[in-house]
Amino acid sequence: MKRRTFIRNASILGAGAGLGGFIPNAYASAGNQIRVTILHTNDTHSHLEPLPESVPKYAGMGGVARRAALVRQIRKENPDSLLLDAGDVFHGTPYFNKYKGALNFEIMSKMGYDATTIGNHEFDNGVSGFEKVMDKASFPFVTSNYDFGSTRMGFQVQKFIIRRVGGVKIGIFGLGVNFENLVLPHLHRGVRYLDPFEISSDMVDRLKSYHQCDMVICLSHIGYRYNDDRVSDRVVAEKVDGIDLIIGGHTHTFMDEPELFEKRDGSRTWISQVGFAGIVLGRMDFYFDRDRTIAGMTHNNHAVSGRSDNST
Repeated sequence: MKRRTFIRNASILGAGAGLGGFIPNAYASAGNQIRVTILHTNDTHSHLEPLPESVPKYAGMGGVARRAALVRQIRKENPDSLLLDAGDVFHGTPYFNKYKGALNFEIMSKMGYDATTIGNHEFDNGVSGFEKVMDKASFPFVTSNYDFGSTRMGFQVQKFIIRRVGGVKIGIFGLGVNFENLVLPHLHRGVRYLDPFEISSDMVDRLKSYHQCDMVICLSHIGYRYNDDRVSDRVVAEKVDGIDLIIGGHTHTFMDEPELFEKRDGSRTWISQVGFAGIVLGRMDFYFDRDRTIAGMTHNNHAVSGRSDNST
């Protein structure tokens, strides 16, 4: 797919388009709503500069300077925003080979990321390699289904976090992918994978029932969908009630719009993922009524490019 074709195809993401979004209700449209903007990335893989023009797909797109400018622009429009990442910050370019991830975390800190989850490539230099650079991050790491045992990593990675944004209480937890056939045993020594369904149900119960969160977000690095029995975002959305939004990674999936799952209890779960290399900045705007219940959602992802109008 050529860059021009990608941008044109992505333009179907207009606010509220398709099944992924629903227009705020009359109450919200009257200006009485709280609007919370969720910005997200995944699988940036140390792509700090734009992709080379020689790359067949998405030539010249991406780059942290452009992404930072977009984030500043959107935050100026709506300060009630969160900037989240779904893992695999490491691996992919000489920047990682040289700085081992430290530079990635420093840049993400300056950009004001609010949280990221742990991807499989965060283990590329082993647990000790991650521990050497994790203090460069001023934002929290959130992964719920890894048992970190007595590793120092376990003191830094949180099971969940809670943020108040515009008066809305948002709980965030994370899911990591199964290590089997993906991460060599010696690279994750001391860290054990746990069942994501049981963990997700427990996290939702804690965040919604005990902590009384108005919204629950899952930062997932397990993958959007598979043709076999592997756990995916879609399966979690179907089986676990109470997750409002799954921000995904791992499969490098460009989603034209968030996918919506209508649950039996009347609740909704959205899934969104924006490819790889930081060439798209995901955006979803959630509208909450006076009871801080989700009353509407619109979406408008942004292609990270040199174009003056990079809304997709």
